[in-house]
Amino acid sequence: MMRAMTLRRIGAPLALEERPTPKPARDQLLIRVEACGVCRTDLHVVDGELPDPKLPLVPGHEIVGVVEKLGPGVEGFAVGERVGVPWLGHACGHCLYCREGHENLCDEPGFTGYTRDGGYASHVVADAAFVLKIPAGSEPVATAPLLCAGLIGWRCLKKAGPVKRLGLYGFGAAAHIVAQVCRWRGAAFYAFGRPGDEAAQRFALGLGAAWAGGSDQAPPEPLDAAIIFAPVGALIPAALRAVRKGGRVVCGGIHMSDIPSFSYRWLWEEREIVSVANLTRRDGVEFLEIAAKAGVRTTTRRYDLADANLALSDLREGRLQGAAVLVP
Repeated sequence: MMRAMTLRRIGAPLALEERPTPKPARDQLLIRVEACGVCRTDLHVVDGELPDPKLPLVPGHEIVGVVEKLGPGVEGFAVGERVGVPWLGHACGHCLYCREGHENLCDEPGFTGYTRDGGYASHVVADAAFVLKIPAGSEPVATAPLLCAGLIGWRCLKKAGPVKRLGLYGFGAAAHIVAQVCRWRGAAFYAFGRPGDEAAQRFALGLGAAWAGGSDQAPPEPLDAAIIFAPVGALIPAALRAVRKGGRVVCGGIHMSDIPSFSYRWLWEEREIVSVANLTRRDGVEFLEIAAKAGVRTTTRRYDLADANLALSDLREGRLQGAAVLVP
């Protein structure tokens, strides 16, 4: 038997349950979960802001664990090997987007902790083709946030393009990882948090921010680009006003509140708004190498698996610095 925190009704608390440990199907792995990060996307799923999740559902898609069993046909993995399971759990391989190398936009995708059970559990099954290898010496709790906060942050950073001054709106799990990659690259980052949140500002400055303030403030100089991690549509016009001519605003979340109308002059002069959707396996391989080279260190708070509802609440209410991680 395995333990899992299960969502049975949208908006209801997760329930700790025992259920039979799943058997890996063809081309799948059975993984014993060592740690699972708690992502804002999990909140969007639990709170009903993302449509049509699988119910009942085990959330969680920042999974680090150890292979316990190989399904038929699996090659390239061994029992006892440490691996990571990210958000993108399956792509069809035959739609237009997959054929063009954009599997993150697949027409028939599978998402860990959304359309298939995830890592708020002692065990999980995953398609071997979408599992990432994790260095054996990696610490599971510290590594878990890299599997989504890090990967999406990396994809956003690539979308932002080569920058010398980068704004980060919503200084949470993803931003505190991206900030370290910026410093390693020699770029300056400017942190925007909730107005009046001095703890978040101190956290950002401690990571080397060139400036830290509220999202209602203007940076001391124009930015080359900005990444918005907070799910707040009103930040888009604010970020457009903060970037220079030809600057780019990248929306990194899977869900955002409605964007208010704004003056065209804030978009004019070839400023751009782009969104990031999901991730590719190549993003995972690239970022894990970059994180090691950059010496990325995650700030985490551990929670027992049974305390998943508390972890979600702390994230929802902004009581976290860095990332929450569940430990079965």
